[in-house]
Amino acid sequence: MKKLQQMSPAHVVRATGRAWVFGAALLIGGVAHAAPVQIEVWHTLTSANQAELEKLVKQYNKEQGDVEVKLRGFASPQALKQEASAAVKAKRTPNLIQLDDDRSPEAVAEYKSIKPLYELLAKYPIKDIAWFLPATTSFTRDAKGRLLAFPLMAEVPVMFYNITYYKKAGLDPNAPARTWAELQDQLLKLRDKADLDCPYATSDQVTVHLESLAPVNNQLYASNNNGLEATKSKVPPQLQFDMLYMRHISLMASWKRSLLFTQHSEGDQADQLFAKGTCGVLTSGSGAIGDFLVTKGLNFGVAPLPYYPQATPTAGRPFVTGGALWAMEGHPAASDKATAAFLAWLSKPVVAAEWHQATGYLPLTEAAFRASDVSYYSKIPGAQQFVTAMRTQPAPTGRGFRMNNYSRIEPVLSRQLDDAIDGKVPPMSALNSAAAQAKVIAEQK
Repeated sequence: MKKLQQMSPAHVVRATGRAWVFGAALLIGGVAHAAPVQIEVWHTLTSANQAELEKLVKQYNKEQGDVEVKLRGFASPQALKQEASAAVKAKRTPNLIQLDDDRSPEAVAEYKSIKPLYELLAKYPIKDIAWFLPATTSFTRDAKGRLLAFPLMAEVPVMFYNITYYKKAGLDPNAPARTWAELQDQLLKLRDKADLDCPYATSDQVTVHLESLAPVNNQLYASNNNGLEATKSKVPPQLQFDMLYMRHISLMASWKRSLLFTQHSEGDQADQLFAKGTCGVLTSGSGAIGDFLVTKGLNFGVAPLPYYPQATPTAGRPFVTGGALWAMEGHPAASDKATAAFLAWLSKPVVAAEWHQATGYLPLTEAAFRASDVSYYSKIPGAQQFVTAMRTQPAPTGRGFRMNNYSRIEPVLSRQLDDAIDGKVPPMSALNSAAAQAKVIAEQK
């Protein structure tokens, strides 16, 4: 202050002027390096797939400074939904949430808290993108084919088999069973020659043994064209459990009695048993590949689900299912733009290819499929076959299905499956009971 007093007026003007210019420069610099827009993503991924998402988000945040993504994981879909409901009431919703397929995506999109993805991308488009899955009615699209959510965790049920055990049983690891009868022969060898206490196990038993049984055998799972025409007829679709189902569930029950089929559940417990080397064959979602790839000593292959040649000369493909990221309403334009920017980054060929290869989820885009390393597929026999098959347009029986309140129906189906496979109830009685209960639930508003 003393030095300033001793200066001449001209010196004071020059000094204060320099100070103003310096301060303005700091201000301008501050504007140029404004804080990034933060977006929050809630998910229910676990283990290897969770680690991969965390890795990608860290990479995205490091590559640019405009958007900062924050992840929040939940132990279960139920826990996420409960917290999401509270967040909606408090008007503090995340930008993206992972929701599993409940077979009524149009109903989800009608919630005021949900912003359909096609609306978000209309304002902030992802340029030059060709989605991998055909633009038909699938688990993230509405009846008009519009994309409702970002299909990051899209998967299909497949059959995994332990190559080491196949060789020990004298089986050709390059020729996994294509029919259920062939699989029975292979399971007998795994039990008797490889001395396995768990020849076969299944996770996601409703998806594998009920839902997928129909399209894989080129049949409908539900009336009204799998529920896709329910809005036209105004009659809720009903499950169609015919002789194919009685044959299949009876076979599963006989395998259980013969100690060929020892573990079955709607959860992923069987995945863990396969990873530990307890079981020789597993049916589960392709997203299990992520955990299997990081399991030391596990040598495995992948094959399509078996089919019945008595029902169809060639197998169809199963329904696409899994989880997706849904955008939430109530955010400012800058936040929505940041959300779209993050999704666009996830869609980049190199990024999307890495996600596909690390997790087993289907490629997001055609470019991601083409960018996938050939060496990746060569490490997992059969992987390229089932992924390539998903590029084609599905048959009418495999486009997906719609059913009201299916998230409440699925536990009923799983309980009936348990009773039938465990021999507590005759298969046809269990199936009839399941269909009857499903009808009542589907008709409820």
